[in-house]
Amino acid sequence: MTSTLKIAIAESSLLLRSGLEAQLKRLAEFKIQLVEIITTESLFESLRMHKPDLVIINPAFPGTFTPQQIKEECGCQEMKCIALLYSMSDPAQLRLYDEQITIFDGLNDIKNKLEGLLVSTIQKETESEDAQTLSTREKEIVVCVVKGMTNRKIADQLFLSTHTVITHRRNIARKLQIHSASGLTVYAIVNKLIELEDIQQKIG
Repeated sequence: MTSTLKIAIAESSLLLRSGLEAQLKRLAEFKIQLVEIITTESLFESLRMHKPDLVIINPAFPGTFTPQQIKEECGCQEMKCIALLYSMSDPAQLRLYDEQITIFDGLNDIKNKLEGLLVSTIQKETESEDAQTLSTREKEIVVCVVKGMTNRKIADQLFLSTHTVITHRRNIARKLQIHSASGLTVYAIVNKLIELEDIQQKIG
């Protein structure tokens, strides 16, 4: 199944931006939604508006802003920042990024790096919680599932990729050992994630 992945590219060079977009669109594992950011002035506004899963950005592009400052300023703490490299950069600066892509990377290199970021994100969330305790994001997804929403609708509402929603749902099933919507409904009611009246309205 193809997963949707929203990626912003912050790069002023049309040549580099177009070349990277062409490679990303060749990734059969993902349905890529691309956002172009051409100027520093439009950086934060575009990120706030589109809430991408990833931003691929020229380290020289944001000026004095670090990746963490970018995430905080645009309210996208879960967004991953990938440095787009085509010249020498300060190693200390690059360590602040979640990943790096160079102009010499092939299609498989790019695919592996993107998949690695997505997997590591969810693993970190899982490791930070008790094995039987759902994270805040997982509880949000349980509520959406109980309301009868599809993976695509959940992804749109929570500003996630479909791929990430599916992975969260697998973690939820593993933690709770619940593999049906009806089982999740009981769990949600017992744990006060949703009111019984909301379920009755949905059934009615």
